[in-house]
Amino acid sequence: MKAMRAMGPNAGSLKYDILTAISVTGMNGPPVQQVSMARLGLLITARYNWRREELSVGQRDMARMWNVTERTVKREIKRWTESKLLICKRAGVRGRVGAYRLNLPELFRISGPFWAAVGPDFAERMAGLNPVQEATVVKVDFSQADAVEDSPIPKGSWRAVLHRLRQLHPESYANWMASVSFISDDGRHVTLGTQTKFAARYIETHLMAELSEAIETELGPFRRVILIVDG
Repeated sequence: MKAMRAMGPNAGSLKYDILTAISVTGMNGPPVQQVSMARLGLLITARYNWRREELSVGQRDMARMWNVTERTVKREIKRWTESKLLICKRAGVRGRVGAYRLNLPELFRISGPFWAAVGPDFAERMAGLNPVQEATVVKVDFSQADAVEDSPIPKGSWRAVLHRLRQLHPESYANWMASVSFISDDGRHVTLGTQTKFAARYIETHLMAELSEAIETELGPFRRVILIVDG
């Protein structure tokens, strides 16, 4: 998976496609979801900083934009962060405005079933852009049991990271990620172990974007991934 950024020659069309995906997802859901996605679409259209990949708007400003109370704003932001549609980059505390990043892999995942409703051209274009799609990977059998069990998965855990990887990238998870072991997380660095130098190099070269997205979504932002041989 290549990291997606709405920058460069095709940035304008990509932004429109992202906004269309938000809208069609809302229109195909229950009334609460329709309103929620309409609010998100307005925020992204009016205030999203695409260069920094950041949405930083005060709750009072959001309330005025949506014609609602600040309490409603807090509920909406909570809904988006808990569903992992937005990732919190900076918490809003002590008068400081929070900052959030639109989680494109999650948006593509939830909007995918509705692309055809827009039209075959849109569905084809989105399929080509989809950061969740499988890249061709080398088939390697590490002969290791699946690290993600069917029991409840604690939030903010390495098991949650593995579960997300298995959901979004089942092939690369089975061939590479299932063999990765968790070593430590100091809040700034996540250290992971691989069985071989070859596996570490392959993940760093081909799979770091999807691994980083899963870690940022489940453990929080600002974590650098370090891979060491721990076989």
